Amino acid sequence: MEKTLRLIFRNEEGRQTTISVKDPVEPLNSADVDFAMDLILSSDIFMTSGGSLIEKIRAEVVGRQVDIILEF
Repeated sequence: MEKTLRLIFRNEEGRQTTISVKDPVEPLNSADVDFAMDLILSSDIFMTSGGSLIEKIRAEVVGRQVDIILEF
């Protein structure tokens, strides 16, 4: 199953911004993800059209499974 870790932040204009990480290393640990999000905020290296990232909203893993029925 294909998985994506989505780190969701709020920027200076109050809009949500998502950073997606395809195929994250498993197992995911909530403390490690929280630390990574804090590091992203403190480093201030991501600039959005709404300004810097200023607040964590949530982290989520989205899974997608594709079952091929017929292939040519």
